[in-house]
Amino acid sequence: MWRYLRDRQFEGLKFRRQHPIGKYIVDFVNLEKKVIIELDGGQHAFDLSDKIREEWLKTEGYRVLRFWDNEVFTNLEGVLEHIRLTLLTPHPSPLPQGEREDVFK
Repeated sequence: MWRYLRDRQFEGLKFRRQHPIGKYIVDFVNLEKKVIIELDGGQHAFDLSDKIREEWLKTEGYRVLRFWDNEVFTNLEGVLEHIRLTLLTPHPSPLPQGEREDVFK
């Protein structure tokens, strides 16, 4: 994924890799648009700590996109398009009370 995000190659936006936010380190983040991209293996399927982490990041105004590793390998174009659409769609920061984005597809 880094191959497509680094050096402002993706929509001219700067991404950081393995970037600390609070007590967490996120896989990829665009700080300007406040979008985090996480790539997960199967060990994250039902991990409660991931949900807690994600909720905290949302309270900080970030949108969190979560993709399975195999999804990146088998549907890279679809993953990149989902990221592109998210980056181009403004959202309130943080989301209004009671509103959430479904990040676990």
